[in-house]
Amino acid sequence: MTLTRRNFLSTGSILTAAGLRAAATQRVKPTRPNFIVILMDDLGVHDLGCLGAHDLKTPNIDKLAASGARFTNWYSNAPVCAPARAALMTGRYPVRCGVPRNALSLLPREKTIASLLQPAGYATGLTGKWHLGSTPDTIPNSHGFDYFYGFHSGCVDYYSHRYYWGEPKVVNYHDLWRNRNEIFENGQYLTERITEEAVGFIRSHHSQPFFLYVAYNAVHYPMHAPEKYIQRFPSLEMERRTYAAMLAAADDGVGEILKTLEQSGIRDNTVIFFLGDNGATTEARAGLNQKPATAGQNTPFRGYKFSVFDGGMHVPCLVSWPGVIPANQVVHEIAMTADILPTVCHAAGVDLPTDRTIDGQNILPVAASGAKSPHRAVFWQENKQLAVRQGRWKLVLNGIVYDGSEEGTKPLTGEDSVFLSDLEEDPGETRNLRRKQPEIVDELTTAISKWQESVKQD
Repeated sequence: MTLTRRNFLSTGSILTAAGLRAAATQRVKPTRPNFIVILMDDLGVHDLGCLGAHDLKTPNIDKLAASGARFTNWYSNAPVCAPARAALMTGRYPVRCGVPRNALSLLPREKTIASLLQPAGYATGLTGKWHLGSTPDTIPNSHGFDYFYGFHSGCVDYYSHRYYWGEPKVVNYHDLWRNRNEIFENGQYLTERITEEAVGFIRSHHSQPFFLYVAYNAVHYPMHAPEKYIQRFPSLEMERRTYAAMLAAADDGVGEILKTLEQSGIRDNTVIFFLGDNGATTEARAGLNQKPATAGQNTPFRGYKFSVFDGGMHVPCLVSWPGVIPANQVVHEIAMTADILPTVCHAAGVDLPTDRTIDGQNILPVAASGAKSPHRAVFWQENKQLAVRQGRWKLVLNGIVYDGSEEGTKPLTGEDSVFLSDLEEDPGETRNLRRKQPEIVDELTTAISKWQESVKQD
């Protein structure tokens, strides 16, 4: 059976869950969908209108959420930028694909979503942040992207497009590129330029299948926003106000992308993922007066960016495919960012590589028809921090909360160095159950050890 939007809709206006599930597991040939992945940077886990934020305005992202599935248990595969992006691109755990921390490049031997779709006739584009290499063999154009507009590093000034955060080890440098060529657009607000380039890519390729990765650097520091966005939030204090303005600029961009798809007549044949790379940060670089940042909110989860408690990588995720994924869904099943690659490949009719381990799973049946999560367990490693979630249970070893306090930069000690939580009863990971559930601790500790051995083999 060929999976197309027509197949989904031809059985009538109401589809059974069983029918959706059966159709969602089939290949898409020959009518292949387009794919857009929109990634936000350091976005708080509930900092969207559709997720309950009342002081922010995200009408376009909310519209996207209403058109498909909103995942409440979606996890980034890392609590920090580069490893999270490596998992997105490869479908593999960051440790397995060689990017367990920032400042490492995605090696040329790794296969990305773009490099898998490109030989199948897909046009591939990236606008925004790469953060997976800056050498000729590790930049986006060497990893399957036909077109690249953006920057290589972890962050840049939104107007000068320079990287200033390496001193004294690294002299500040300009970092804006179109494909392999450095370009200069001084004074132009980067969030708006990322959107303009994304819209231009869609208009240029709407008549053929395409994969577009829109990697906004918002709401990552430096905290820059034009006055027209600042003015939308007159009642907020300045730190939250700037954060809200940066998010509003990206939300406007999502609106432009959706409008362009509709004008091109391809919205219904375009699968869109919208997600964050990790939780909100408390880094002083994102705050005011050299104090820890407070604008981004991960409540009720514990921890922030860099932490393997849920606040570090329990992120928003929306998945939309009109006519295939029913609208206004809320999905509570566990999923992870590495699932995007196998889901895209399945929907595109592209085989996964067989010479390496792909940790992600096709989650189209989860989004489209209420199937259960394909994951028995999900794992994390951030330096010496380790964690696993298996069903309702979450075990954290050597956890650090990174809450902005001095103590928050240190690993938990004593009893809490091994921290077991029941996330169904205690999503904020406030009560340590290690002594009440020793058999669960033993089971999950063993699972982490086996996982570590598995990823080290690669």
